[in-house]
Amino acid sequence: MKMGLAILAVSVAMLASAASAQDMAAGKAAFAKCKACHSLEPGKNVIGPSLHGLFGRKAGTVPNFNYSSANKGSGIVWNEDTLFHYLENPQKAIPGTKMVFPGIKRDQERRDLIAYLKEATAAK
Repeated sequence: MKMGLAILAVSVAMLASAASAQDMAAGKAAFAKCKACHSLEPGKNVIGPSLHGLFGRKAGTVPNFNYSSANKGSGIVWNEDTLFHYLENPQKAIPGTKMVFPGIKRDQERRDLIAYLKEATAAK
């Protein structure tokens, strides 16, 4: 019985690890929709602001980027939940934002992208 539970636990852990890797790969693929306008490099603003250090940052605060007043005044602090909502429809989440991206409608694609961004934008 104990051996069977141990095998089950190891199997579940391996599946979770494989799913996590798949999510990261899917998230990196989803980022292709973002990289024309956003950089992951610190201080490198393009059409949109750098996403480096995104998690825990207040919206509209990347230095040397000209944000809309709607974005600066949104009061949003970026985390998994705020990004999940925002990425579905940026114009609806922050009316008046300059971000013209239509959004990512599929929940799983947004989750994968957020998982990727959480790792890719972290300070190293």
